Amino acid sequence: MLSQKTRYTIRALQHLADRWRQGPERLDAIAAAQNIPRKFLTVILAELARDGIVVSHRGREGGYELALPPVDIRYGDVIRLTRGSLALVPCASRNAHETCQNCLPESECRLRALMLTLRDEMAAMLDRVTLADVLTPEDAYGSDQQLGAG
Repeated sequence: MLSQKTRYTIRALQHLADRWRQGPERLDAIAAAQNIPRKFLTVILAELARDGIVVSHRGREGGYELALPPVDIRYGDVIRLTRGSLALVPCASRNAHETCQNCLPESECRLRALMLTLRDEMAAMLDRVTLADVLTPEDAYGSDQQLGAG
């Protein structure tokens, strides 16, 4: 399950992608349009700026905009930045591996084998889909085209 932080981050980035090359967007406008608490969004955008995903502009006409074209920002990378792992269980994580509590040894666990396969398939799909693939709700929900298929 995606964390609330990850969902807010994705919504903020989608908002900025919809406005690509239209100049900086004010934090208050993003927060209001995406129903994200202002304080939480401030932290998220600061982290995204530090990671080189967004650029912050100060001053009266300031705000935030994507540092990269939407086609260069992949959902898999965003999720990894905010959540740390694409795995559904800790023992299937590449970057944050932990042994599951109250489980069989990993070499005997059939659930882990399934979760490793699922993690790899999900990662492959999320690494194909970019913000450019989902620019507007009409594109995301009104099309029969499969995301990331291109």
